[in-house]
Amino acid sequence: MTLYDQIQEVLPRLGDFPRPEVAVVLGSGLGEWADSLEEIQAFPYSDLPHFHVPSVAGHAGRLLFGKVRGRRVVVLQGRFHFYEGYPIEEVVFPVQLLCSLGITTLLLTNAAGGINQSFHAGDLMVITDHINFMGVNPLRGPNDQRLGPRFPDMSRIYDPEASETLKRVGRNLGIPVQEGVYAAMSGPSYETPAEIRMLSRWGADAVGMSTVPEAIVARQRGVKVAGISCITNLAAGISPEPLSHKEVVETAERVKRSFMALLSESVPLLG
Repeated sequence: MTLYDQIQEVLPRLGDFPRPEVAVVLGSGLGEWADSLEEIQAFPYSDLPHFHVPSVAGHAGRLLFGKVRGRRVVVLQGRFHFYEGYPIEEVVFPVQLLCSLGITTLLLTNAAGGINQSFHAGDLMVITDHINFMGVNPLRGPNDQRLGPRFPDMSRIYDPEASETLKRVGRNLGIPVQEGVYAAMSGPSYETPAEIRMLSRWGADAVGMSTVPEAIVARQRGVKVAGISCITNLAAGISPEPLSHKEVVETAERVKRSFMALLSESVPLLG
């Protein structure tokens, strides 16, 4: 079965109602925002063909339709990852589905380690560009022209207008919002201090294990992309403390009010 056919298999299961313009993917520990939506219609990943159930804490595993201040949105409450053992084309399938719903803008969020030494745990960073160091590309393999071009341009992968909206809303709310380059590694082991020094010299400001494949797919599909990283810890060699996923979830919990406020004010303005 082709990717196009897989998408067509899932779409009828999502019901027949007005489609949203904006989609949001919620990363580790950031899923609570989805519960603030109005008029929620929820679909557990376990009920949808070609979806996997996340095995990582902080990823609820639901697709939700709803409204944010009257604006229709679709939300992935958690994601499954390449490091969980799935082929990359399966990892990005949920985003492929979102794009086929007719969205115009995709907002990707994640928990990330801070490389930029001016960052602090709890900062929010608007993603301006990325470095793909995962060793895979989700567009590898046969290309279906119905879904997008063989060689999509990635020179402005994160939409400047959408990024400016996120920063402006942050300023208006009094929430400090950084900006920078996100580097993606395959994981699941955290990076070594030597790897962090390498990424720093390459120009990376934060590092994580997701987001980049989703952004690539969305741009091939002609969807505008924006990204926010929650800096949940300082990367290896910058922080003297050992890294742990527990710290990631705890920091996301600490900053959730700021994160949720930023999304609630920004999402209705995107599209």
